[in-house]
Amino acid sequence: MDQDFEKRLLRQQNGPPISPIVSPSSSPFANRHLSRSLPPSPSGISPVKPDRCSDRFIPSRAGARWHIDFNMINEKNCGQKTSNKSNQQNQQSTQNQQQQQQGQSQQSTNQTRKKREVNENGKDSLMYQCLLKNELLGTEIERIKDEHAAEDKKLSGSPCSEKKNLFKYSLRMKRVDNSETTSPYSLSPIGCKSQKLLRSPRKPMRKIPKVPFKVLDAPELQDDFYLNLVDWSSSNVLSVGLGACVYLWSACTSQVTRLCDLVAENDSVTSVNWNERGNLVAVGTHKGHVQIWDATASKKVAQLEGHTARVGALAWNGDQLSSGSRDRSILQRDVRSQSSVASNIPDRKLTGHRQEVCGLKWSPDRQHLASGGNDNKLLVWSASASSAFQQQAAQTYSEHLAAVKAIAWSPHQHGLLASGGGTADRCIRFWNTLTQQPLQCVDTGSQVCNLAWSKHASELVSTHGYSQNQILLWKYPSLCQVAKLTGHSYRVLYLATSPDGEAIVTGAGDETLRFWNVFSKSPSNKESTSVLNLFTRIR
Repeated sequence: MDQDFEKRLLRQQNGPPISPIVSPSSSPFANRHLSRSLPPSPSGISPVKPDRCSDRFIPSRAGARWHIDFNMINEKNCGQKTSNKSNQQNQQSTQNQQQQQQGQSQQSTNQTRKKREVNENGKDSLMYQCLLKNELLGTEIERIKDEHAAEDKKLSGSPCSEKKNLFKYSLRMKRVDNSETTSPYSLSPIGCKSQKLLRSPRKPMRKIPKVPFKVLDAPELQDDFYLNLVDWSSSNVLSVGLGACVYLWSACTSQVTRLCDLVAENDSVTSVNWNERGNLVAVGTHKGHVQIWDATASKKVAQLEGHTARVGALAWNGDQLSSGSRDRSILQRDVRSQSSVASNIPDRKLTGHRQEVCGLKWSPDRQHLASGGNDNKLLVWSASASSAFQQQAAQTYSEHLAAVKAIAWSPHQHGLLASGGGTADRCIRFWNTLTQQPLQCVDTGSQVCNLAWSKHASELVSTHGYSQNQILLWKYPSLCQVAKLTGHSYRVLYLATSPDGEAIVTGAGDETLRFWNVFSKSPSNKESTSVLNLFTRIR
């Protein structure tokens, strides 16, 4: 073949040659179009290899990465990370570490708010999601627990265990339950499984009011950490010590009566405490006297002497009354014994504390007396001790770093005792008095003034002073904070529980008494309808 003819033929097929001044990479189509290499001509002249620019795009399939672009990945290499990504993550983690520390407090508050909102609306949205899955996707969810179990299975499996195929083909088999079929006359727009889901029992959401349901004025209510001026009787009468007087407020009729007045004696009230039957109230005074008053007759029954300083703590154990004083002693007397009342000789005297006794509580089984003092000690005394004068307690706990006023025995677990420390301690500690071992401890962040257990659930309420003046509800034994109530502008120094165990009353130096619905209601005792119960039917 003629060489000139061959050059013209190649020029027609490949187009004109590109000028050497213009680089191929400068063309905007250089990266999009691929050059085609021609075999050398038989004459030995190599053909020109210019980049073609045309409106026709022919993709090159030789460089396609099918195993990457379409998720055909080996499952073994799913969890591996490249070094570049790890380096970038390390740099980002160092940069974000300071920002996370600065916004940690804001995030914690926002998370608690979000959790509350999610808990309120989470169950309704989950129920709606289950209904949609039943009706649209054909699932057979009958309970919300089944949905939780399915989600847990998905979360428990690693991401590498899932298949990464682009196309998934599966044969869906729907199980038919012959026992439960939808009636042809049913007017419900949803299926049988969805109807059963709606009929499934749901636990109601617990909502604790953030505001008190009643507020009473309490003028001259002292702001003293070592006093106990508020108590609620089993007959639903509240006793409050205000200055030199003791007032009774009936929760049923809201009637207020003045029980006693110590102005003539130049004395003041430092503590009040009801007996178990709710007819007698003990009143401790600043001069160290203990007066027993009959609430129904408004009459002083007896006056007990023996202390040389103010009586800030009182505790009844049947007909026996224990009193703790600033003179560091605890006196125990039986109010039925006329000889001990007349002679002012106590039945027992406990002298284990080195400073003022500011907390007294008897155990539910009436066998142990817990006392807290300003010497940061928590002592447990045994009622079975025969000696009338004791200097050594049966158990001594000295882990607190401040005065121990808040003491509470658990009505649900035998031998479980809770105690709270003052400003320098700020902790609630739990003790097993059977084995004399400490159990748990939680730092509340403020002074612990009072503790009280719920009568119906394993919950604990605590009132606090410096510096937050709040009321906290705890779940035991997880020690999760269920609720936080605020409203008092001074330290919440006084606490009492209603006889039904559902409400509490708190008092503070702001001269107010606030009533809160905190604890859950008592569980209803439903009668058994079993055929095996012999008392449900008359034969």
